[in-house]
Amino acid sequence: MYQFNFVRPKSLADAEALLAKADDPKLLAGGQTLIPTLKQRLAMPSDVIDIGALKELSFIRAQGDAVMIGAGTKHYEVAESADVKKHNPTLAYLAGLIGDPAVRHMGTLGGSIANNDPAADYPAACIALDAKIHTNKRLIEADEYFKGMFETALQPDEIIKEVTFPHPEKSGYQKFPNPASRYAMVGVFVSKGPWGVRVAVTGAGQNGVFRVKAMEEALAKNWSADAVAGIKVPADGLLSDLHGSAEYRAHLVTVMAKRAVAAAG
Repeated sequence: MYQFNFVRPKSLADAEALLAKADDPKLLAGGQTLIPTLKQRLAMPSDVIDIGALKELSFIRAQGDAVMIGAGTKHYEVAESADVKKHNPTLAYLAGLIGDPAVRHMGTLGGSIANNDPAADYPAACIALDAKIHTNKRLIEADEYFKGMFETALQPDEIIKEVTFPHPEKSGYQKFPNPASRYAMVGVFVSKGPWGVRVAVTGAGQNGVFRVKAMEEALAKNWSADAVAGIKVPADGLLSDLHGSAEYRAHLVTVMAKRAVAAAG
């Protein structure tokens, strides 16, 4: 690692002040991405601000027609939450698929979407469920938040506070995981709710999570696995690596979409 200042604020207000005055700070939540990056000397921040222990960022509340989840909430807490299981069971299911038990007990919702790994699971849930990302500065719609591979709408002085997930009428998530990392080679989240029908794909796109409009239109007319069975996603713009070609991922999008719709019922 390169040398840096390590600070642990006692409140969100303290974290905001530290973030504002540091030259090149990085926020640390669960550390599942940042710590390996620091160890490999791929990042050289002036300050590491540890917000992982802030209680005000760790909560799950069901209120009205949505579930609010604090940015510091661990994956396993989302997976095991009675409120999430009741109102948004697919979100709980998705959280239980992330990594392994060690990752789920350290990684956080806020850390995942702040990093915006193109193969992460939560971005698909945020897009498909029309989520709202609340920061210390503003509210950002999920469609406006994810900008590209490892890129978001967050400004340097913004901290994610919580994410609001509206209750879906129907939803399903299926992914084909990399057998080593458990990241999604392709993951498809489908939903139906006040926002209409949404189909969000993670793990496949060069620019991260994306929607499949043709599948959304088909499911709006006929909510069934058969409705998406014949819809092919172009391989152009999809990831291609040693784990699978762009053409293979394009095929998996359709397969996972069919399974997600079937899971949703």
